[in-house]
Amino acid sequence: MLLQDYFLIFSGTAACGLMVVLGLFSRINAIRVDNEKARKIAAAISQGAMAFLKEEYRLIVFAVAGVAAVLAYFFSPLSAIVFAIGSLLSLITGFLGMKAATMANVRTTMAAKDGGEHAAFLVALFGGGVMGFAVASFGLFGVGSLFYLFFDRPDFVMLLTSFGLGASLVAFFARIGGGIYTKSADVGADLVGKVEAGIPEDDPRNPAVIADNVGDCVGDTAGMGADIYESYIGALLSSIILALATYGNSMPYATLPLMLAVFGLAGSLLGLLSNLVIKTNPAAMLRNATYIAIAVLLITSYYYLRLYDMEQSLYISIFLGCVAGVVIGLITEHYTGGKPVEQIAKSSESGAATNLIEGLSVGMESTVAPVIILSGIVLISHKYGGGLFGISLAAVAMLSTVGITMTVDAYGPIADNAGGIAEMSGFDPKVRKITDKLDALGNTTAAMGKGFAIGSALLTALALFSAYALEAGISGLNLLDPLVLVGVFVGATVPFLISALTMRSVGNAALQMVLEVRRQFKDIKGLMEGKAEPDYKRCVMISTKAALKEMMLPGIITVSLPIIMKYFLGVTALGGFLVGATVVGVLMALMMANAGGAWDNAKKYIETGHMGGKGSEAHKAAVIGDTVGDPFKDTSGPALNILIKLMSVVSLLLVLIG
Repeated sequence: MLLQDYFLIFSGTAACGLMVVLGLFSRINAIRVDNEKARKIAAAISQGAMAFLKEEYRLIVFAVAGVAAVLAYFFSPLSAIVFAIGSLLSLITGFLGMKAATMANVRTTMAAKDGGEHAAFLVALFGGGVMGFAVASFGLFGVGSLFYLFFDRPDFVMLLTSFGLGASLVAFFARIGGGIYTKSADVGADLVGKVEAGIPEDDPRNPAVIADNVGDCVGDTAGMGADIYESYIGALLSSIILALATYGNSMPYATLPLMLAVFGLAGSLLGLLSNLVIKTNPAAMLRNATYIAIAVLLITSYYYLRLYDMEQSLYISIFLGCVAGVVIGLITEHYTGGKPVEQIAKSSESGAATNLIEGLSVGMESTVAPVIILSGIVLISHKYGGGLFGISLAAVAMLSTVGITMTVDAYGPIADNAGGIAEMSGFDPKVRKITDKLDALGNTTAAMGKGFAIGSALLTALALFSAYALEAGISGLNLLDPLVLVGVFVGATVPFLISALTMRSVGNAALQMVLEVRRQFKDIKGLMEGKAEPDYKRCVMISTKAALKEMMLPGIITVSLPIIMKYFLGVTALGGFLVGATVVGVLMALMMANAGGAWDNAKKYIETGHMGGKGSEAHKAAVIGDTVGDPFKDTSGPALNILIKLMSVVSLLLVLIG
């Protein structure tokens, strides 16, 4: 095929994906919200989310403008424009996902009230689908357009990398800003509401409850969407760069990563449609949708390789990438929804200290199996599946079905919000029972999504590092070289530093929230009796200001350190730096995500009636564990996924500039 033929396929598939986005919006909007109280609460959540997004995007635009100016000065105005477009597409994706989530949350509640569990499940799933298909469609269209417009230019690799840097920079700020917002509100609401005041989660008397629900949208939807979008772009661009290095300008090989994205998006659409035909329990429907998408990808990629007489060994890497995503998801599901959760709940009977000890041990143990599996995939892909290009294809394959995997992940925060709206609106307890069941499933899917994101981050970071080594002319790193060794150790400290900053940011913001909630309980007469309205806006403002203030320093550090390493110690030291940051970052991200998810579900396990149920001493201990786990799983851990890729992209850009 000619270049223009490939572009028609890329753009046509992306257009179909965006039509799905519009169709899902239409389907969600068609559901009437005929309860005035629910409509009012949903409007407050939507206004808070959009107000935060507006302020966050304003700061991100300033950062993007600064980096674009640097690119224009040191390389070319075109690279600055491409960088800005990469940033813009990420911002648009986050906005669409946020808008859908704030529309779908109240409609999921209404569907649970009027139509039951299955109807509510579909509304939440379709709301998540907007984010999933927006990520896949904009990513495919962006990289595909670059390929069509600039493939023959000598600076094509530079332009690809500039585009990826735009996605990475936005993702880092969106993930950290959203994570600090959501967890400062969540921690503040839980500590005063559940532990001190003894009122239920999402009780309308709690002043922080609206901010908490806003946080689910800005952190777990917009932030997570930016995270996966960045991984998707990083995997595609690194694989294209390695294809060009391995096979020259061979069009079938150079376009193979993008064709995998096409097959994955088509499979994701079929997986989503399957939920309209195959009706079973929600957990099975989510799994079936994922498996259908993967099956379509594997079948189509197999015949595509044969059709164009490409190396059949590459299929090994594609297959392994697909399998790895599923296996890591299942491992994550075990640690965040299986026996380890019950053990944490059991340990809560002796207090918060033993709950924390057990949760940390579960998180640490959960790193072993995924890393061994990913290491095996790297070895097999390199030896039997096409070398470095094969490793990059494994990352692309894992992320190609992002349309459905992101849908499944974004479904969770919508179900969580729906439960909060049901509680605050005073609906029949049966409605809350439905939304709680969907929310519990959402916690597992979110944990699986985080495991998926971490696994893809490792493979993507390896592919980006391979591209960096190729462009820097590094054939190997000698650990006996002091510069390399120093780079490894300095790089290894960065995940600890960024985690410390983000954890402290959540703690500082949560303290402000706790003090404000206590003040309102004390000063607003009749609040605890339900005779007065709390000042929700004040709590929303506290979370917004804290998140915007605290997200800047980690971003500056992450972008600056590779520059310092390269220009003071050289490209080999920077190579060691990336190795240290990647190894430690992946392990810490896995530990934090899984420990946080396990603590959260242990609390919910007790709330279902085990170990004394709500209000028991075990429950109070589990709330403390969940409070510690919140910034683990939703702020610091996810930030590390982007950290290792952002530093890799910056490093690749540095060697391309020279």
